[in-house]
Amino acid sequence: MKNTTAKLDVRSLRERLEGAEPPRLLDVRTPGEFANSHIPGSFNVPLDTLREHCDELRRGTGETVLVCRSGARAAQAEKILAEAGLVRTRVLAGGILAWEAADAPVERAERQRWDLERQVRLVAGSIVLAGVLGSVAVPGLKWVSAFVGAGLVFASLTNTCAMGMLLAKLPYNRVPLRALDQTSCPVERKLAS
Repeated sequence: MKNTTAKLDVRSLRERLEGAEPPRLLDVRTPGEFANSHIPGSFNVPLDTLREHCDELRRGTGETVLVCRSGARAAQAEKILAEAGLVRTRVLAGGILAWEAADAPVERAERQRWDLERQVRLVAGSIVLAGVLGSVAVPGLKWVSAFVGAGLVFASLTNTCAMGMLLAKLPYNRVPLRALDQTSCPVERKLAS
């Protein structure tokens, strides 16, 4: 399948949000990342639960702009939604990082959590370090480090991350979603209940 990701830059999104028919903002990061910082008015439907809500999202009207940390997960979400028949989607180019760099408005949590990428670096680095140090006593442990290194190379080449998907399921990354019952989007009402 050809990569046909439709991107929208920060300036264009800000203009659309101020227009007569603003787009729906769907943030596909983990609830923990979303709680740290998000665009005001955006709704959180994590990438790993997106398929469960395709039918509800398809019933929504208007354009949907997908947001993640840098744009990679939002591009994956766009493909999932396109396969489900949602074609009026765009990806915020550069994600929340670009939004924040442009000094656009952001809602922030009082207590910040580590973003998923930082957690992956900590866990992967710790496993590699333990494998290398442990291989002094148990030479076979070096292969644990090699396995993690291979996983990081694969994650880079495919723009996916199995370790990140596993870490996203930890309770630390699963904070309660905020009330969304004031919206007209069916998936957002369902998530609030």
